[in-house]
Amino acid sequence: MPKACDIKKGAVVSINDQPYIVKQIEVRNPSARGAATLYKMRFAHAQTHQKHEATFTGDDLLKPVDFSRREVQFLYQEGDSYIFMDKENYSQHPLDRDTLEDQIPYLSDNLDGIYGLIVEEHCVGIELPQTVILEIVETAPNMKNASATNRTKPATLNTGLEVQVPEYIESGEHIKVNTVTGKFMSRA
Repeated sequence: MPKACDIKKGAVVSINDQPYIVKQIEVRNPSARGAATLYKMRFAHAQTHQKHEATFTGDDLLKPVDFSRREVQFLYQEGDSYIFMDKENYSQHPLDRDTLEDQIPYLSDNLDGIYGLIVEEHCVGIELPQTVILEIVETAPNMKNASATNRTKPATLNTGLEVQVPEYIESGEHIKVNTVTGKFMSRA
């Protein structure tokens, strides 16, 4: 059984014998000597999407849930549902906007490396690749004397996501974005 300090965002754990997906982890380091690091976690129930919050110390054990990871492909959006296809058996799995939350701005056509989290033959969430390549659709013009300094400007990407990019980047370029931090990494 994994410790609370080893749990990552997107993991599926059992709380009160129910499957919950880890949506957010907040690490708190108390300033008192000898105080344990606290992990405040927000969960969503795998089937009902009911929210749950709990705080653990680093040594608390969490029971993992048996689930499988299958490669899926994003097909299309229909209303508030996002449809994914299982690449093994071609079955389709609809996921609603609330389930995907902060992952939606990284979804684009032909995105490879998406894995569906399958619990009892139902897709309960997705796992995005570490980085995605997106196109800049709008940003301030390129500055002629721009240097490779840390000066940045906002850029809107083709999925609607807004990130800070170096000032030498132009509209129409493709960039790599980290899906965990939501930050610019490099040109693609």
